[in-house]
Amino acid sequence: MYKGIAASRGIGIGSVCVIVEHDLKFEAKKIEDIQAEKERFNKAVEEFITETTAQAEDIRKKIGSKEAEILEGHIVMISDPSMAGEMTKMIDSGQCAESAVEAVCDMFIGMFSKMDDDMMRQRASDISDVKISMLKILLGIKDIDISKVAPGTVLVAKDLTPSMTSQINKENVVGILTEVGGKTSHSAILARALEIPAVLSVPDITKLVKDKDTAIVDGTEGNVYINPEGDVLSQYILKREEFIKKQSELKGFLGKETKTLDGDTVELFCNIGTPKDAKKAIECDGEGIGLFRSEFLFMDNNHMPTEDEQFAAYKEAAETMGGKPVIIRTLDIGGDKDIPYLNMKKEENPFLGYRAVRYCLGNKDSYMIQLRAIVRASAYGKVKIMIPLVTCVDELRAVKELVEEIKKDFDEQGVAYDKDIEVGCMIETPAASLIADILAKEADFFSIGTNDLTQYTMSVDRGNADVAYLYSTFQPSVLRSIKNIIECGRKAGIPVGMCGEAAADPMLIPLLISFGLTEFSVNPVLVLTARCVISKWSKEEADKLAEKVMALDNEKEIAALLKESAKE
Repeated sequence: MYKGIAASRGIGIGSVCVIVEHDLKFEAKKIEDIQAEKERFNKAVEEFITETTAQAEDIRKKIGSKEAEILEGHIVMISDPSMAGEMTKMIDSGQCAESAVEAVCDMFIGMFSKMDDDMMRQRASDISDVKISMLKILLGIKDIDISKVAPGTVLVAKDLTPSMTSQINKENVVGILTEVGGKTSHSAILARALEIPAVLSVPDITKLVKDKDTAIVDGTEGNVYINPEGDVLSQYILKREEFIKKQSELKGFLGKETKTLDGDTVELFCNIGTPKDAKKAIECDGEGIGLFRSEFLFMDNNHMPTEDEQFAAYKEAAETMGGKPVIIRTLDIGGDKDIPYLNMKKEENPFLGYRAVRYCLGNKDSYMIQLRAIVRASAYGKVKIMIPLVTCVDELRAVKELVEEIKKDFDEQGVAYDKDIEVGCMIETPAASLIADILAKEADFFSIGTNDLTQYTMSVDRGNADVAYLYSTFQPSVLRSIKNIIECGRKAGIPVGMCGEAAADPMLIPLLISFGLTEFSVNPVLVLTARCVISKWSKEEADKLAEKVMALDNEKEIAALLKESAKE
């Protein structure tokens, strides 16, 4: 058995087809006819755009608009002056088109790869895909036609890029295995959208298998079996049948309220990064937006978005949700998220530095632009403001004062807005957790960010493999912190949500029910799964499990008990 990252749930059993990587070596020769080389480069860009547009349209028909936007983003990248312009400059200096493409793409890949945020690291993967596609066009290399693989195929590749994924015939591919990628990579997103089981980051899998081998892809547990023995194969055939039955049962939760077994109602929201993602939230039956990551409006621009540009984005999300809550997190940059045009200074320890609300309050002019845009958008839906990385009550009060200034200004100008717009904060630092009772007196709501809360509580760099074993929400210190935050919010009478990945974890959900969490915010594709799990737990059962868990003193025992007790 081999292990990897469980990226798309389900069991796939089939015959291996290995996608062999092409040799993209080229001679970095000096160019004499620069104009001709620029024309060759421009033709390659045109061909790339034509091919990628067709692939995006294919994905739109097969899967949906949201997934098609992944490839459309590749077109935006190659058309961006900061990328194409740099490539043209290098050709002007006498370098060949291949060298220009490789050097500029590698520069951006290096920049994004160093970031800790999974979604930012995915940018590196996108740019790598653009680089490979452009080099293949320039070198005249044609790919295997994935659309023509035989029924019952398990695709095995170093990395399954969005451009490759666009060719997949869902009826023929039963599983995906790769050597790289994670749960938030685009290959994972597309595999989930296609409902194809996938296990990513399986070391050397392309060398361990050959065409026609039989493979079992356990996309739920991250297990892979090659040419399995009869008893293992029989077990997984049964597991596959059980999984298919469960997925069918999930459809019964469409349109239903999110309730515990004993009828207590909670809210089930979605995490999004762009206004268009709100449509996916509606499609997946989300009850609101628990986290709109506004920084992507800034990162997808080569300039500071104007008030009107931001307003249009927030308004679109609010209108799409049709009166359901839309919680917009104000700009969360710094740390691993750098925006070149902001010219942020380099710091020795950026995760403990000038980031998120600290940066925003230190740059009030640009922050006021964002806050004004959000407050204006509140006239079109139930918009709320959420402040990231709060560590003291002064930060919360400072933001609330700015919002009051804006309200006063809008009243004088006759600008429409929600007079009762709520301002809450993310609780994602040990400092905020320890003063949750103080913050609860000032905040209209809390949202627990488990990713950073776990990282800061455990003093663990998520990207450091040597200490990764410590990074777990099931650590006693993290669980006690979560429990305290929820209790403080409930005592103050404010809603408490969770927008980290842990909110959808079937192992953690019963503890959250016991602690009294009122809002779960998850990836849109996990809405029905979370609703199903919540429906299987009564408060009494959850309390009994929580009592046992909180009496344990180490992560390993806690994780084992929660896994044993999980209901999926």
